[in-house]
Amino acid sequence: MGDPQSKYEAFACAPGLKLDAHERLSALQFDALANRLDRLEMMLERQERRLWVAVYGVVAVVLAQAFQSIAQAVP
Repeated sequence: MGDPQSKYEAFACAPGLKLDAHERLSALQFDALANRLDRLEMMLERQERRLWVAVYGVVAVVLAQAFQSIAQAVP
């Protein structure tokens, strides 16, 4: 005779709708979290570049002072 459930039309029930809404909300929250993480990683990379520029600047000043003191000592 066939499957008895095939006769009936599928209907949306409240628990099923809540589950679908929760899945959509979870997907949106996950996407927002991934975007926030990407922005944080980008900010950390920028901060790391700034730190290295500062380190290279300090090293350059120290080397310049050393060279200057050597240049003054040797006439």
